[in-house]
Amino acid sequence: MNSKLTLRIDDGLIALAKAEAAQRGKSVSQMVGEFIDLLGHVKAPAQKIPPVTASLRGVLKGVPASEESYKKHLREKYG
Repeated sequence: MNSKLTLRIDDGLIALAKAEAAQRGKSVSQMVGEFIDLLGHVKAPAQKIPPVTASLRGVLKGVPASEESYKKHLREKYG
């Protein structure tokens, strides 16, 4: 079932959307619908982390780490 939807968009953007739709042989409504449909299917790209950081991932797995243990480490190292 198709329902009508009213959008308030800048006139320049409407002209751009109509021109793009005509170039693609589609209606603006079809393009908007396809775009919204894609939003539900596209996963966000995985965040890229630097190689050094990636190599450290999981190093402390199973090791209890707390702020207090970190402070103790710093006191021993620099104290």
